[in-house]
Order: sequence, then structure tokens, then C-alpha cells
Amino acid sequence: MRNTTWSSSRSAIWEYWTSLLACLCWIHYSYGMPHVIRIGGIFEQTEGPVSLVSAEELAFKFAVNNINRNRTLLPNTTLTYDIQRINIYDSFEASRKACDQLSLGVVAIFGPSHSSSSNAVQSICNALEVPHVQVRWKHHPMDNRDTFYANLYPDYSSLSYAILDLVQFLKWKTATVVYDDSTGLIRLQELIMAPSRYNIRLKIRQLPLDSQDTRPLLKEMKRGREFRIIFDCSHQMAAQILKQAQTMGMMTEYYHYIFTTLDLMAIDLEPYRFCGVNMTGFRILNVDNPQVATIVEKWSTERQIPPKPDSGLLEGIMTTDAALTYDAVHIVSVSYQHAPQMTVNSLQCHRHKPWRFGGRFMSFIKESHWDGLTGRLSFNKTSGLRTDFDLDIISLKEEGLEKVGKWSVSGGLNITEVPKRKGMNITDSLANRSLVITTILEEPYVMLKKSDKALIGNDRFEGFCIDLLKELANILGFTYEIRLVPDGKYGSQDDKGQWNGMIRELIEHRADLAVAPFTITYMREKVIDFSKPFMSMGISILYRKPNATNNGFFSFLNPMTPDIWVYILLAYLGVSCVLFVIARFSPYEWYDAHPCNPGSDVVENNFTLLNSFWFGVGSLMQQGSELMPKALSTRIIGGIWWFFTLIIISSYTANLAAFLTVERMDSPVDSADDIAKQTKIEYGVVKDGATMSFFKKSKVSTFEKMWAFMSSKPSTSLVKSIEDGIQRVLKSDYALLMESTTIDYITRRNCNLTQVGGIIDSKGYGIGTPLGSPYRDKITIAILSILEDGRLHMLREKWWSGSSCLDEERHETGPMGIQNLGGIFIVLASGLVLSVFVAIAEFVYKLRKTAEREQRSLCSAMVDEIRLSFTCERRVKHKPQAPVTVKTDAVINMHAYNDRRLPGKDNMSCSSGMTPVFP
Repeated sequence: MRNTTWSSSRSAIWEYWTSLLACLCWIHYSYGMPHVIRIGGIFEQTEGPVSLVSAEELAFKFAVNNINRNRTLLPNTTLTYDIQRINIYDSFEASRKACDQLSLGVVAIFGPSHSSSSNAVQSICNALEVPHVQVRWKHHPMDNRDTFYANLYPDYSSLSYAILDLVQFLKWKTATVVYDDSTGLIRLQELIMAPSRYNIRLKIRQLPLDSQDTRPLLKEMKRGREFRIIFDCSHQMAAQILKQAQTMGMMTEYYHYIFTTLDLMAIDLEPYRFCGVNMTGFRILNVDNPQVATIVEKWSTERQIPPKPDSGLLEGIMTTDAALTYDAVHIVSVSYQHAPQMTVNSLQCHRHKPWRFGGRFMSFIKESHWDGLTGRLSFNKTSGLRTDFDLDIISLKEEGLEKVGKWSVSGGLNITEVPKRKGMNITDSLANRSLVITTILEEPYVMLKKSDKALIGNDRFEGFCIDLLKELANILGFTYEIRLVPDGKYGSQDDKGQWNGMIRELIEHRADLAVAPFTITYMREKVIDFSKPFMSMGISILYRKPNATNNGFFSFLNPMTPDIWVYILLAYLGVSCVLFVIARFSPYEWYDAHPCNPGSDVVENNFTLLNSFWFGVGSLMQQGSELMPKALSTRIIGGIWWFFTLIIISSYTANLAAFLTVERMDSPVDSADDIAKQTKIEYGVVKDGATMSFFKKSKVSTFEKMWAFMSSKPSTSLVKSIEDGIQRVLKSDYALLMESTTIDYITRRNCNLTQVGGIIDSKGYGIGTPLGSPYRDKITIAILSILEDGRLHMLREKWWSGSSCLDEERHETGPMGIQNLGGIFIVLASGLVLSVFVAIAEFVYKLRKTAEREQRSLCSAMVDEIRLSFTCERRVKHKPQAPVTVKTDAVINMHAYNDRRLPGKDNMSCSSGMTPVFP
């Protein structure tokens, strides 16, 4: 009985404990997690009298506190932490601190950030199978076996692709990569290998290792004209670089900096907003998300550690390392939430007994997804690297840093900025900017103003280019300071490839614009940019006006060219012969030689061959002759010839007067070919000018010959300035080759100089800007505006007018040629043709009357008349016989009586001595 009772009691006790144990297990499994979990953090502290807490440690605590306050992530669990601080580069201390934390039972270790300390901690975590979480970049070899490793920093290879995409979008052909340490070459390996695959030239430089003074390096880059620079360094170093670049004059619109640091927004960029520098960077902090903005704002208010004075950093800004640490704590918490039945044990480094849940928990971490402060969080399941991420492209504007695009691993670069009135870069606008203008003294473009008062600044100058600069400033709204180029040269390249003059000023960015008679050439266009030309011109020859030629014995022939004199002689001979023929041919030019002898059958013609020539000479000399034409045809010839002589004599007299009043100038050279063929007259150009470059680079045989002559005598052929060249032209036998517009201005004011020949080539004057300057397009648009509304023409008329040389003195009178008097010869020929037709008509008409009277055929009468007409002697013409009548005595007496009654009848007698014959 007692045994039965004991058995029953024992069964009841066993059942009780079994139920209690089951209840406890149910309670345990119902919650799924312990109430407290611990994470460890190992952070470096800076050496010095006062150790500063790192941003990662502050973010680590900040994240734990937020998770514990907000129970949505771990509703029934309290997250605790153990923080250990070590000295930087102390890997032994890091290993010891890691072992101390593992003995406390941590689910993951965060940090340290330095590579040597991190590698020591990583080896311990690999051995004991505890997740090791990193938030800074770390080189990850291809054969890496760190399975218990997760890094929230973007993968360096993907980040390098982002930089390469940005460089290609900006269409950079050359760039300089400046890295801080050797790991930078690993981070930028895709960019460094770009020259072999893309048309990009890279120059690699390294920052000083033991100093923050980068001015020697910046000076070297400035001297090398390296304007597109990629800096791979921390944001603290970037802040110092920007401050020193500003003192070096490298924070201008011509420079473009790309920073690979993801903390560009932590730098105080206020001093650089309005200086025009182009600055581009990346940002992984997703500030566009309202929740992220709230957390960042809360971080700024709780953090009480200000940056160091003069560090160039902003206060209260959450850096990328802090944001990644915050996300790392959350991703571990999310992974722990999805890990049921996981216990945490105390681990000893010397026992080498791993955590049995470590591999499982590491898998949960790599498979977790979380939208954190730095965007989408996901890991590569094999390497534990963050290969899928988004980056914001940020750029410095006048309003501050602005997001201008986005980059992702899958989508690449996408610029989302909408072009505003200023465009992509703030330097597109010239309003309220102060520009440095380099120029050179040359009339009438830039001259020193004459004044009784002492002038300073821009008021010292006047001229065409100064007025043009004022017009541009009024349109674009900029202010300027004019500086004369120190060496007084336009700019040319020496044998070593170095430039001088205004081109050097632009290349070294000591000037923003070059406003002068600046010729646009191919070689200059390769190193600087030009606006559209504001004036077109070419190369011509400036030479001294030659002395007057001595008049010779036959200078009276000069008013007309030799061919005109030949044509006049031929016209005289032709008109005289035609007159002779027509006069012999026309019956109305024959007259009775003895008008008092009615019975005479002899007629004469005054226009013999000799008389015809005499008639022409008398008319040509405007003296006339006793011979007068009677027939219509010969009168037409006479009238046309008189008109011809009137025009010829009047033209000759007028041109002879001009030749006598204006001295003839015969220049020994009339073109570039004439100069090249001789060596008596020296010639040259302005040294280091565009004209010199033209002859130096020309492949035309004539110009090559001229350059060979000039280069063989550089001391005598090349002049330092236009003023020196003008004085040499006036004082010696020297010809200066220069721009035609300047020659035009000089010859208008110096009557002893003239332009010889035409234009050799065609070029233009433009405004020079440094290569890649954003001002060029704006300047070009303003020049076109001034050109279209006529203001540019008005400026030229203002400075080129006012000639003191009379126009009559500037234009020499030349002999008249066939182009001047050809018309009168045509009129003369037309008159001769008309007279021939009229003579034929007269001949036919008169011959028909004669044939009817003589009762002959027209053909026989025509043959006889033609035969007798061209006989150069008197011809006897048989008159028709009158009817025969017999006179009676009465009739005879009546005639005698009538004769006596006529007054003066006794005196009327013919002296011909010829007695009419009666039948």
C-alpha cells in the first residue's frame, strides 16, 4: 500500500515538473529571442592630450539608443553594446580587445577601421565564426576567405565605374588623378585602366605623405595647366586642399574638381560658392527620404562635438562613416530578429571553439535587406561586399551643393538636372563677375588716352577695342580690369613649344579675356579659345610712297596708253581712205571745172587721196581745211570724224592736265610676288605676331621664299612692334607686311605711306579666352548682337574716319585705255558703214537718171561710171548733145542787142581760154 502510494506520488511529481518544463519551453519559444543581446564595437582614438571620440562610435551608440527607444525592430529585446577603444595602428591591442568582447558573448563585432587592426580582428572572427562588420573601405583580394565578413562601404570596383562614367559624361580628354595613399590606386583601378580602352590621357600624382601642405603640388599642377583633377582623399584632406587651392588662385571657373570622398557635403563650401569653380562629388546618404532627414537632424542636435577650428568642416553633419555605422547596427538587429532559437555563448580565443550559430547568423546578415540612411542595403552572399547601391551626383552651385544626377550599378549614370537659365555650370553667366582683360597697345584698337590729368585704371585707355569691351560689358553685365601684356607681344610658340605674349597670359589663367586685334589662327586655336571674329582682314604690304618720276621728252603721250595711239592712227588712215573712195564713188562730189564754159565736158573731184588725208589731219588738229564735202555720204563721214576728234582731243586735254598737276608715282613693287623676286628692298613682319606665323607655316612657294629671306636676317627684317615698323618704312627702303585693317588706318593719317598690292589671305580678329572657358559662347553671342544692330560698324567709322590726306592725293591718275575710249571707236565705225550705204544709194540714183537721159542701159552706164570714178586724174565726161538749130541773122542780132543791154556784159568773160564748140 505504501509502495503504491509512493509510486503515485512520484508520478505526480514527475508530471508536475514535466508540465512546468514544458510551460517554460513554450514561454521561451513563444518569445523566440532572449531579452538582452550584446554587440561589440572597437574604435580607434586619436593620439594627443585629449582623445576625441570618433564619429563611428557616436553613431554606434546613437543607433543602439534609437533601437531601444523604438521597439518596432526588437520589441522584446534590449540591445546592449560593449565599446573598446584602441590606439590607431595597434593591431595587438585590437586582437586583445576583440577576445575580451567575445568572452562577454557578442553576436557581432564592429570595427576597427584601420586595415592592420581590422585584419587582426577579422582573423579572430573567422576562427571563432563571429560576424565582423566593417563600414570603411577595405581592400578585398580575389582569393579572400573571410566568410564572416560584411562591409557596408560601397564596393571599390563599382565606385570606380561611377567615377569613370562621370568623366566620360563630362567628355574629359585629359585628367589628373591625385591619390592620398597607395590604396587609392586600387580604388581607382577602373579609371586608371581607362586610357587603354578610352581616349583619355591621365596623369597620376600623389599627395604629400607626412604633411597637409599641398601647395607645392598645386603649384606644379597649375604650372602644368592641369585643370581637370580627381582627388581621392578623405573629406578632412579635401577641405585643406580647397583652402590652399584658393590661395593659389585655382578656385576659378577654369578648374573642375571631382572628389571621390562620399562626405563632400561635410565640407564648408561657403567660401567657394561664388568663385566659379566646378566641383562635383558623390553622396550615398539618402537625404531625399523624409525619414532619413529626420534622423540626420536628430543626430545633428544630439552631437555636441564641434569640429576643429580652421578645419574647413561643417558642424553637426552626419558623415558617411557615421551613417554606415548606424545602418550596420540596424542590419545586424534585423538579422537577429529573423534568427530563431539562437543562443549566445562566451567564446575564448585560446580554446578555438567557434560559435555554433555563427555561420547561420552570418547567412542571415548577408541575406538581409534594409532601407537605411545610405539607401538600399544588400550584400553579396559570397564576398559580403555591398555591390548594389545608388549614389547621388552633387555639384557646387551658387545656392550650395545640389543634386544633379544619380548613379546606380544597374542603370549607370543619369544626369537629372534640368538646365536653368545658367545651364549646367554657374560660370555660364557673366553677371556681376569681375574679369581680367589682357591687351596690347596698337592704334587705333588700344591707345593711351591723352589727358592733362593723371588717369588710373581703365580710364587710361581708349580705342576701338576699348569701346567694344564697354559694349560687351553693358550687354553681359560684367566688370573688368585692363592690364597690358608684360612682354608686349601677341603670342607665338618658340622651338620648345612655349608660348609668350597674351596667349601665355590666357594659358596660365592670369587673364580671362584677350581683347585686342588678336588674329585667329590654327596654332592659337589649339591652346586657347576664340570668339567669333569681330573684324575681317588680310595681310597686305605697307610701303613708302615713291618719289615722282621724271617727265621724259615724250611724256605728252602719257595721258593715253600706246594701244589707243595705235588705234587713233589706224582710225585716221581708215577714215581718209574711206573718204577718198566714197568721194570718188559719189556723183555729187564731182563738179564742173569751168562753170563759165557751158560747153566744157570736164568735171573734177576735190577729194584726191592726198586731199583726203589732209582733210583728216585738219579735223584732228581742230584747224579745219579748205575742202568741204558736198555729198550726203561724205558729209556723214566728215561729221562722224569731227565727233570722234572732238571726244579724243577733249579726253586727251583733260587727262594731260591731270598728268601735269598730279605727279606720277611709280612703285618699284606692286605685289608679294614682286617683293619675293627681288632683294634690294628689305621686308619683314612684326616679331611673334600672327603674320609671322602665317609666313612661317605657309607651304606656298612664294611665301616660303619670303620667310627664308626674313628668317635669314631676323635682326633687320623682324620688328618689335608696328610703331617700329612704320618708322623704319618711312626712314629706309623697307616694306612691312601686316594686317590690311591697320594699314588702312595708317595710310589715312600718314600721306607718305601707301598700301601696295592686294590681300594675301583672309583672316579675322577675335576675342581670346582660355581653353574650355565658359565665357566664349556668351562673348560670341554679344558680338553677333553688336554686329547685327550696326554698332560695330559705327565703332569702326568712329576710329577709322578723320583722314588728313586728300582723296585727290591718294589716287593717282592713270593713262586712258581702250576701256575708257572704246565706245568712240565703235561710233566712228558705225558712221563709216552708214556713209557707205548712203554713197551706194546716191550712186544708183544718179546713174539711173544719166542712163535715161543718155538713153543707155543701166549696166553699161554703171560700168563706165565705176571705171572713171576710180581714176586718180580728171575724167572727161561726154555730155548729151543738144538738138541742132540754125540761127538766122535776125536771131543773132537780137542776141547781140540783148547782150549790150546787160550791165557789165563787157566784163563778163571766162578766163579758161576754152571756146565752146557748136555744131
